[in-house]
Amino acid sequence: MTPAQPEPAGAPVATAQDRREPGGMGLTYGVGRMVVAPLARLIYRPIVEGRERVPREGPVILASNHLSFIDSIAIPVAAPRPVHFLAKSAYFEGTGISGWFTREFFSAIGAVPVQRGAGQAALDALDQQRALLDAGRAVALYPEGTRSLDGRLYRGRTGAAFLALQTGAPVVPVGLIGTAEVMPVGARMPSLRRRVTVRFGEPLDLSHHGAPESGRARRGATDEIMAAIHALTGQELAGTYNEAPAHGAVEKIKRALPHERL
Repeated sequence: MTPAQPEPAGAPVATAQDRREPGGMGLTYGVGRMVVAPLARLIYRPIVEGRERVPREGPVILASNHLSFIDSIAIPVAAPRPVHFLAKSAYFEGTGISGWFTREFFSAIGAVPVQRGAGQAALDALDQQRALLDAGRAVALYPEGTRSLDGRLYRGRTGAAFLALQTGAPVVPVGLIGTAEVMPVGARMPSLRRRVTVRFGEPLDLSHHGAPESGRARRGATDEIMAAIHALTGQELAGTYNEAPAHGAVEKIKRALPHERL
């Protein structure tokens, strides 16, 4: 769930000072929906398919592949309803005019500030996303955990499936195509010469996998989500998690042992 530079594996975690009232994005987000989204559609002319498949009300999880910084802009611009996603808190902590502009921009596109971590920290981040779903909101998640730098689709982490099983929210798979070409790693501005395709799939009811407490249910639901994303994108499957190389014997042993990635 990483909207900017490549991050270490692990989900973001919200601190008390970063938390917002679920669903209360305020005036900036309202203006962003009315101004930023239409302007982006006009300038970048994204190709949007299956927009009608996104439920117009009630909790919903948009689970997408992740290729570029602009993924977190493309989804809110293409979606037919407000979408919330997690962004690292550094984007909201800058000072001066530049800091103000960055903060207002991310607020305008529906970002919720969080800090990053793993383990219990990842569970805390899921709590924040669950609060948004309980308030009937739409949230966007990247099951791969971080951006794919080689264009392949990596194995999904179970956080999105856990939220779906726990809240009963449907999951709409999203396939993003071309975002890495429009804004590759290191680029300062998106290219105007290429277009992005955003494909929304049919909503998935994952309840048949079982209870959220079941590791098998979470894994099965996650694999169904990733299969639906793959059907939309046609990406080559990596077959592994998107993680930085392990350093040290302890970390290598830990990676080798079966354990759940959130």
